[in-house]
Amino acid sequence: MLDKRKIRLMTKMSIYEKNYGKEDIKISGYYKKDYSSLHTWITLIWITVGYILAAALFVLFGAEALLEGLTIVKLFVLAAVAVGAYLGLLIIYGIGAGKFYRNKHTQAKQRVKKYYRDMSRLEKIYKKEYRNHE
Repeated sequence: MLDKRKIRLMTKMSIYEKNYGKEDIKISGYYKKDYSSLHTWITLIWITVGYILAAALFVLFGAEALLEGLTIVKLFVLAAVAVGAYLGLLIIYGIGAGKFYRNKHTQAKQRVKKYYRDMSRLEKIYKKEYRNHE
């Protein structure tokens, strides 16, 4: 005879495995601080690469206008603005990425915990069925 509770539980677990399972288990294998730190550093590295590419494009396409009337003072001001913008961007993205990845780890850990709880419930149902059939 079909057990509705068991079918619902198995369906719920299957949906979780299909949607989140692999990624959540991989994420929950890290400590929260390690996971968020690693991914924050990766984000900061990509921000740096993107900023360098954008600055290079700006220099390539605006080189003529940049060189007209360029003085040492204007060069230092331009460099200060570029470095300031880069540091500001780095700080904003660093804080945002840290919060994002800490929340992502927390949510994944909660979903995995719920999944393991469902697994133990399913195991209890199977053990109960096995004892009833003996």
